[in-house]
Amino acid sequence: RMNLDEISCDKLATSIVFFFCLSDVSCNSVEQKIYVELNNTVPCVRLLNATHQIGCQSSISGDTGVIHVLESEADLEWPLSKGPNPPYMVLLESSLFTRSIMMKMKNESNRVAGVAVVVPNTSPPEFSPHTTCPNENTGVYSDNYGPNLAHCNTTVWNPRGNGLSYEEFDFPVFSLKEDNETEFIKQCYLDHNRAVNGSAPQYPLCAMQLFSHMHAVTNTPTCMRRNDINFSINPEMVCDPLGDYNVWGSIRPYNDTVFGHKENESVVIAAARLDSRAFFWEVSTGAEGSVSGFVTLLAAAQALREVTHEAPPTRNILFAFFQGETFDYIGSSRMVYDMENGKFVIDLDNIHSVLEIGQVAVHSGTNLFLHSDPVSRRNNTVNDEVKNLVNNLQSSTAGLSFLLVEPNVSQPLPPSSLQRFLRAQPIPGIVLADHESAFNNRYYESFYDNAANLNLTYPSDLSPEEQLEFVTDTAKSLTDVATVVARALYKQAGGNESLVNNIKADPKIVTQMLYGFLVSSNNSWFQAVMAPELKNILSRYGACVHPSPPEYYVGVAMSSTPTRLVQYLLANLTGAATNLTQSQCQKPDELPNESRQMYSYLWVQGIVPPNSTERDSFCVRASVRLTKAVSPAFELGEYASKDYSTWTESRWKFIKARIFLVASRDLEMLTLGVGVAVLFTSLLVTYFISTKADVLFSSTREPASAAY
Repeated sequence: RMNLDEISCDKLATSIVFFFCLSDVSCNSVEQKIYVELNNTVPCVRLLNATHQIGCQSSISGDTGVIHVLESEADLEWPLSKGPNPPYMVLLESSLFTRSIMMKMKNESNRVAGVAVVVPNTSPPEFSPHTTCPNENTGVYSDNYGPNLAHCNTTVWNPRGNGLSYEEFDFPVFSLKEDNETEFIKQCYLDHNRAVNGSAPQYPLCAMQLFSHMHAVTNTPTCMRRNDINFSINPEMVCDPLGDYNVWGSIRPYNDTVFGHKENESVVIAAARLDSRAFFWEVSTGAEGSVSGFVTLLAAAQALREVTHEAPPTRNILFAFFQGETFDYIGSSRMVYDMENGKFVIDLDNIHSVLEIGQVAVHSGTNLFLHSDPVSRRNNTVNDEVKNLVNNLQSSTAGLSFLLVEPNVSQPLPPSSLQRFLRAQPIPGIVLADHESAFNNRYYESFYDNAANLNLTYPSDLSPEEQLEFVTDTAKSLTDVATVVARALYKQAGGNESLVNNIKADPKIVTQMLYGFLVSSNNSWFQAVMAPELKNILSRYGACVHPSPPEYYVGVAMSSTPTRLVQYLLANLTGAATNLTQSQCQKPDELPNESRQMYSYLWVQGIVPPNSTERDSFCVRASVRLTKAVSPAFELGEYASKDYSTWTESRWKFIKARIFLVASRDLEMLTLGVGVAVLFTSLLVTYFISTKADVLFSSTREPASAAY
């Protein structure tokens, strides 16, 4: 039993520790005193397919290196050979983020701990980390179909592509914003690390530590096999298939429980892609690469609403927005697979023709081009229908500032969803794009393909709400393109020719969509057309009011922000507002003349009327649906498939970056030695006190006074 003195000693020690904690008002931990956390960072992550892995990762405990600010390519000599304190964490401006520099660091990865790229607020003349021949192995052209056109033999679509997005780096690569954090890092480098007259800097040195350890390795078959190994109740997944949902809608509804071929049904498909990517995770903006196309198609769908109700064409028009097209046509290949296997509301034989809207950043005085497949056009029936579609498009440009022309030479289709339909069977189709051969887009699949790349600018004195309503020159140009697309689709579907000139896209709707998709998704119009439970997805930063556009990387979280936005916009632009209450909107099958099998019912927030604080919510009825955009390879378990996309994303525990001052190796070892000595001394003292406790802490009492 402990005596009273021992108990008092314990209480005193506890009180002293508590006092010292309270004496530090901020109660900062030792870690917070040593490290400066970097918040505005975005990593490069690991992706895998059937044969290999790409991307970046750190070691499991993070990678640490002495910071070196790269000022030119010649300056690489210091971190790669001359510098006396490897490994180095190389900080470079975006102008130095080139294939040449990155590959040199990759080849000397034992001296490079990682790379931090400073992304400026302005764009370089050009930059595309994608390949020169996007999706070359999963399109229609192969050794068996147009072999002379395969692998970009005749047309290199993305000549600016440096292929960095498809390289594997054994060290972490992060992006930093050009802000106060970056300036702090540079100042830390100048104060501690900069070599003077070629001499080595003195300790302490400024270092950076990056954490981005990836769980998956080798390829998709390996990581999917490891996913299936269940040794515990809660098995840890190491990778996930890339995927989302396709959005589609039609001018005449289909029963979504009846799949397969429809007798006497002919359908014109109007398609666009929803996704984009960049070298770094979740910073893809895809302005020209994807937004210009799907905004044009949404505006065309809205322009067709009235005329198709007044005078329905003989053929149906199906609007399709595909997800995951960047990664070997995930969305379109899934829709084609579903059509082939009786899992979609129509099949391939119901398709009359396809019009796909590609990159359509129309600039003053430029034309748009009508691309078609020269191989399928050898079939006279296909060729005649392609000619008819071309004529319908060209005849719809009357009074507009641009022309639609066919390329002068025979060349393959550019990378497009139409190629996946042609892999299944010959289907007449056109891809509408702003380039005759090589892409005009100088920033294809990079974080520079943003609003500025579309020349989307606003007067500086406008408020965000005024910018939302301001009709930009870009919006006017895309409105004209949308008008042409809508008119051509109506004619292609067999509509009333006398009504064609009445079809016009709305420039206000186009400018609102461009603002929402490229400047700030958290705006009043997007809020009005979304469901109350989805309003929080409009801001990538949660409650923060920081204006930002959605992110267009397909990812692994099903039903991303762009997918939901396009779903609700398509429903609002093509559907009808009803008088249903919220409860009726959720259970429409209980009402006569309403059917969830034929329509989707979406309860949206609506606008806030003047002099009111409550939103005027309502129910939208529309023939708009979501279908899976996950590669058939994962449905079939064919993880090494050569026919379908096999892309997966590795999982990770956390992403973090921080800087700190690091002491010399000698000082670290001295500190370690002193610490070990103190530890053993403490153990010896503790042992001595413990063995002599009865002597050191014994209670000596005076003898009691004798009573007389």
